[in-house]
Amino acid sequence: MSRPPTFTPPSCARSRVLRTARGDFAVLDAVPSGGAHSTALLLPGYTGSKEDFIALLEPLADAGFRVLSVDGRGQYETEGTGRQESYTQGELAQDVLAQAAADGVPAPGGIHLLGHSLGGQIARAAVLLDATPFRSLTLMSSGPAEIDPAQQKKAQLLGDALGRWGMAEVWQAMRALDPPEDADTGDGEDLRRRWMRHDPAQLIATGAQLSREPDRVAELAALPLPVHVVSGERDDVWPVPLIDTMARRLGARRTVVEGAEHSPNTARPLETAASLVSFWNSL
Repeated sequence: MSRPPTFTPPSCARSRVLRTARGDFAVLDAVPSGGAHSTALLLPGYTGSKEDFIALLEPLADAGFRVLSVDGRGQYETEGTGRQESYTQGELAQDVLAQAAADGVPAPGGIHLLGHSLGGQIARAAVLLDATPFRSLTLMSSGPAEIDPAQQKKAQLLGDALGRWGMAEVWQAMRALDPPEDADTGDGEDLRRRWMRHDPAQLIATGAQLSREPDRVAELAALPLPVHVVSGERDDVWPVPLIDTMARRLGARRTVVEGAEHSPNTARPLETAASLVSFWNSL
């Protein structure tokens, strides 16, 4: 679980609703004061939300990028359906394409798509359906196929728990195992509120996806789309050597953020933002 330093957006950003052909999505929308030359569309990971990118918004906007950080279907402030079949990877990928096509999203310099963890695999599925809306793809802490076996066991346990108990009971059990000592300044209350607003059907369905995701690296490598692979120095969801190999197979730019683990976006946001700006500007 990414733990943002705050849930309060910077002055350059506002919370709003992005209306699309596939429904409404809660977003944080950061707009450069001098106008944007490109758009960055950011997709959070499993149990995450748009706030996971909150520390990236200001540095990216300062570099001239309009940034849309999105709560996916059933995540935090975007309404869910309560039905697991609504959260197949294909459905979530279609949501991303609808977000990219929404009024006001495309910019003259194109859309740079970024997905963190689960969001990376959804982003990959979206560009494999249709890469034409996007100028580039960044996979952040997102591996080539299924998650590490130890993480698969955790996802299975969480799915089983969500099938038996309520969200509040599961939250209490998780916090007992993993106290939020490095959470946001609300002593974990923001994290708890976010958890309580997730659709449990989304968590069950996407947790299962992470445990059985096939290797689609060759399909992605066949696309004429620039790819950036970003991770921390350590990662317990996908081993870093596996991410290194994926990057080589893709012919992608590779960035390892020193001092970060699975969430460089929250652990080292300035260094992470600088690597993103360097990549996007190089295109």
